[in-house]
Amino acid sequence: MTQRKPQATESTTVLPHTAVQPAPAAFNPFAAFNGFATAPRWSLSGLDPLPEVEWKRMRAFLGLSAADMEAMLATVEVLFKRGHELVVGTYDALLANPDTAAILGWEGGADATHLSERRRFFTLWLARLIGMDFSDDMAQYLFRAGKLHAAHGPRHTHVPPIYVTGSISLVNATFARFLAQEMPGHAAVPTAMAGWNKVLAMHLHLMQLGYTAALALDSGALPVRFAMFGVMRTITGAQETTAFANDGATVESALRKFFNYYPAARAEVFDDEWHGGERDDARGTPWFTVARAYVVKPMWRVLLNGKDLSYIAQGLDTPLRAGDEIHLFPPGR
Repeated sequence: MTQRKPQATESTTVLPHTAVQPAPAAFNPFAAFNGFATAPRWSLSGLDPLPEVEWKRMRAFLGLSAADMEAMLATVEVLFKRGHELVVGTYDALLANPDTAAILGWEGGADATHLSERRRFFTLWLARLIGMDFSDDMAQYLFRAGKLHAAHGPRHTHVPPIYVTGSISLVNATFARFLAQEMPGHAAVPTAMAGWNKVLAMHLHLMQLGYTAALALDSGALPVRFAMFGVMRTITGAQETTAFANDGATVESALRKFFNYYPAARAEVFDDEWHGGERDDARGTPWFTVARAYVVKPMWRVLLNGKDLSYIAQGLDTPLRAGDEIHLFPPGR
């Protein structure tokens, strides 16, 4: 008999949505009024990893060690001291390069207000980087920054990945130059630079996740308007947004784009479940797999053109049509 091996991963495979039965009516005194005694609870699978989960996974993969952290701490004061120089030098370089100057609309010189905005944003990021912020909030901040690079900011400036990746590399090179000048021959510098390189890779990865989610939201010819109510407006910072879908796409694909773009909303709308399965590797060895599914919470209403998805015959498999709208209502709305 072949022994099956367990394998748990963040879901990257789209699983069929499943109907999850709610709690018995005896435990729900409002069941007779709200219909939740009989309505199925639909679920989404195959969503991208949460930013904070991917943040931790990337840190573990890179092996950021206690020795790295100790060496990095020895360089923090030097890097903070010359931080202003890095900020000014970065935007001088972007202005001097014809491609990045054109992207920023600075062919005839930098707009003073715009330059000040970008320097403030860069300074805040640099302070959190050098301050060694590894919080979940930092992961979410970097994810949002990636969305801004995809022209989802107030100025709708699209910054192609080549320049984001290049800028991260230039920051790493500038750190190396500062430390060589300020701490020549110091034993901590090589290990510190290895650590900063790992952390900058983590930052880049999270920004790329946000950038990819924003591009996916904009991909397709069919606009689907999402309207948010109650706490959803607070979480998303918006009253409505538009996701674009391809011909033949379903409600499920539009919801997947939405919750990949607003990952922080998942905890409000869904309960987590883990679905087991199996797969064979290249040698035919069977492995158990575990995939995360997001099951809509009771009393949350997701409406397609005014009709609750829980009561639409095709549910998540309903094909999208021109003019479709999806509304998200928290309990009590």
